[in-house]
Formats: sequence, structure tokens, C-alpha cells
Amino acid sequence: MTNTQSLLKTGKNYALDLVERVLATFLVAAAGIAVAAGPADMFSASFWQTVGAAGIAAVASLIKGVIAKTVGDPQSASAAPRV
Repeated sequence: MTNTQSLLKTGKNYALDLVERVLATFLVAAAGIAVAAGPADMFSASFWQTVGAAGIAAVASLIKGVIAKTVGDPQSASAAPRV
């Protein structure tokens, strides 16, 4: 494998991992805000509700990363098996 092919594969793997993490964080943060502030009152969260939502997102991302080690490459936090 040439350096260019290796660089392209690394870039593709990074992009796949990054997209997965961004989408997962978005979904988890949205769910965290919905739980912390209540579905009918999502746009007027207090400081502590916002902190709670961030905490929920952080914990869920941590759990997702740990679980992903059993699904994907053990050297990556991605659930994609090729990363």
C-alpha cells in the first residue's frame, strides 16, 4: 500500500468515525435536553437543566464508546467494524 493509499484510508476512517460521533452526540444531546427540560418546554431550560442535559450527553457518549469496542475495532471508539 502506497503512502497516498494509506493516507486516503486513514482520512476515510477518520471521516466515518467523526460523522458517527457527531450524529450520536447530537441525538444524545437532543434526548438529554428533552428529558431535562421536558418535551413541552424544551426552549426555556434553566442553567441546571442545561448542565443536566450536558451530563446526560456525556455519560451516554461514554457508554456508547465503551460498547462500541465490542462491536467495532477494539482500538477505536467507533461502532463501525472497518474503523
